[in-house]
Amino acid sequence: MADVIDYEILGDDMQLVEVALDHGEAVRAEAGAMMYMEDGIDMQTNTGGGVFKGFKRMVTGASFFITNFTYQGSGQGKVAFAAPYPGKIIPIDLRSFDGQFICQKDAFLCAAQGVEIEVAFTKRLGAGLFGGEGFILQRLEGDGLVFVHAGGTLVQKRLMPGQRLRVDTGCIVGFSKGVTYDIQFVGGFKNAMFGGEGLFVATLAGPGEVYLQSLPLSRMADRIVQASRVTLQHHQVGERTGVAGLGASILGGIISGDR
Repeated sequence: MADVIDYEILGDDMQLVEVALDHGEAVRAEAGAMMYMEDGIDMQTNTGGGVFKGFKRMVTGASFFITNFTYQGSGQGKVAFAAPYPGKIIPIDLRSFDGQFICQKDAFLCAAQGVEIEVAFTKRLGAGLFGGEGFILQRLEGDGLVFVHAGGTLVQKRLMPGQRLRVDTGCIVGFSKGVTYDIQFVGGFKNAMFGGEGLFVATLAGPGEVYLQSLPLSRMADRIVQASRVTLQHHQVGERTGVAGLGASILGGIISGDR
């Protein structure tokens, strides 16, 4: 049985979740996610169940270690965890998802003690090779609260049996265990070469809940890299222009007899 915890999500675009713990209750989080904690909270960092557990988390893109925050004082103690980039924090009650939720790597933020973070292999090789999230996803299991993070705006879809939804591969946050996940080639030479959406799209089929994000971390990182390259190019052009201008000035001075 997972600990029953109280929480409050603060902020709008750069959110954090503040978890209130009673004596003996605990919450576990990825290393480095903690923002602040009150007196009486004991922090213990470990592999969360042995070296093999740590290696499994590393495969999913998470850290080797996981940190447990346990409140040892009287009354309630609070600890807060911040989202890593602009977006929304989503509370997931695993009891409403038959004890299991699948999410992309790096989406997990924190969870009540008693929730297990496992490796979830996609059923088809194509989904792993071209899915954009790697061959391995995270499976969150238990009967407690889990908090995951979505970049940008959050969109929630409920798929009926047999209903399908085609999604940009990086825009998937997570889905319930009844949803199947596969990758399909977009088709068409012009679509593949000039569509700007990549060669593959994810196909999600119901029944179940699907959570999507409008700003995946990979997309935001690509924009930052592109902007950095443009800034660097402008800087280099400016330097060359400045050097050429200086040379022309000196040459002009020599010709005119000023130098």
